[in-house]
Amino acid sequence: MANFHLPPQGFGPGSQGTGEELDFMPLPSGMRTYSPHVPETDGAAPQIVLDLLGAIAGACDLAAIDGHSRSFDLSILTAPQRALVADTLGHGEVAMKLRGIPAIAVQESVFAGVWVLAGEGVDRVEIAPHPTLALTRAHVPHRPALGANAFRGAQVVNAPALLAELQDKSRSHGADSPVHTINLSLLPHTEEDLVWLAEATGEGAVTILSRGYGNCRVTATAMPHVWRVQFYNSTDALILDTYEVSMIPEVVIAAPEDLSDSAARIREVAEAIR
Repeated sequence: MANFHLPPQGFGPGSQGTGEELDFMPLPSGMRTYSPHVPETDGAAPQIVLDLLGAIAGACDLAAIDGHSRSFDLSILTAPQRALVADTLGHGEVAMKLRGIPAIAVQESVFAGVWVLAGEGVDRVEIAPHPTLALTRAHVPHRPALGANAFRGAQVVNAPALLAELQDKSRSHGADSPVHTINLSLLPHTEEDLVWLAEATGEGAVTILSRGYGNCRVTATAMPHVWRVQFYNSTDALILDTYEVSMIPEVVIAAPEDLSDSAARIREVAEAIR
């Protein structure tokens, strides 16, 4: 029998050996940042393009103050003028797919808060914290919300309680209500819970991808004000899975500071191609 005055074997510094190192999940990397781009032109840019850029910059200043949306029709431009505007605006972090008639593809430019909308008969730039249609079409059912009528298998355990919480917050949410988040990554659940909850909340008409520090995928549900927000790292592994009750998730909104910054950058580019 070992002497009880001696420390037990197999414990303490050095007792665990030098085996494999801990394997942590890779964090997001390669964050996208703004880099100035001056489009190539044969001589000075057309005055109509310079005027349009000036008007867009002015709209950014106004949107930073009042948050209101302002739009500019691009269909009046000739093909070379339209190509120059496209080259100037570029592609930013956020892209959206808006179902409906007509279906609209939205691409944020490299200038935050400057959105390019394209669809059947639609070719315009919208200046706003977020595109207006992304809010008005968001919860139009693409796949209806079945609620508690969704088929409930034996492995559905915690999802009904989460649905009740989402339904309550959805009904009571207003323009001034705080954001309410259910973090599925921190709650016990089964795979069947997630499938059931997806059927219960349905799917809306808006899907959003934000590519910044990793990827964020946002899907509107068919329940008012309820969004599925999922964050992925640079290897496309899911690192945060949430339901959010809000008017629109903050991750896709251009802040007033972003809009003011966009106004200054657009004026710099316009001056460079003048």
